[in-house]
Amino acid sequence: MRPGAVALAVSSLVVLGAGPPAPSPPLPARMTDTGGGTQLITAVAPGAASTRGTVTWWDRKDGRWLRAGSAPARFGANGLVEGVSRAQGTNTTPTGLYGLPYAFGIKAAPRGTAYRYRRVHRDSWWCQDNGSRSYNRWTEPRPADCRAAESEHLITYGERYAHALVIGFNYERPVRRRGAGIFLHVNGRGATAGCVSVPKRAMRAILTWADPAKRPHIAVGTASGTTAVTRY
Repeated sequence: MRPGAVALAVSSLVVLGAGPPAPSPPLPARMTDTGGGTQLITAVAPGAASTRGTVTWWDRKDGRWLRAGSAPARFGANGLVEGVSRAQGTNTTPTGLYGLPYAFGIKAAPRGTAYRYRRVHRDSWWCQDNGSRSYNRWTEPRPADCRAAESEHLITYGERYAHALVIGFNYERPVRRRGAGIFLHVNGRGATAGCVSVPKRAMRAILTWADPAKRPHIAVGTASGTTAVTRY
């Protein structure tokens, strides 16, 4: 056999023996933190100026993260911004890793929902008034120090709040003027005012999947850059 033919044969064997590249680890396995539970929702946009992206929900089983479902998502009309520096009224979705305190909705909870679920009534409001003691809280009825013009009258949001999960942004110790009323809810007609939204069918699926005993969190971010979801 000619020397060149020998080299070609050896090269072919090396290529054949290399095999396909190892698959990339699932997104949660590449994140800095997932909240410590065994369920996680990721809401990822291509970039900080994006108003569209993908929501995926994951289960951790036998030490591995497995995708349970996914859906197209909408974000704030002005894109996404780092949660710790967000300003209220900017129509931006805050990035970060957050708890999911409870679910709520104008309609009854989907069958099989395990999460604490609060039903919306005619006098249900979410206070966004920076001067109120009830800032970034559900109020029922609306207190005197919380102006209606600075709050969301939940029942008026129709299908968007048919079913929703509270995202724990600025929730535990609210910072005035950082933002209030950030939810995972049903899609409206376009981008959101800062929430994350998904199709109605996906929202119902997430509610029947979420198990408070598994301590689910939501990680909101971009595919790369300073607000990359893997940083959280």
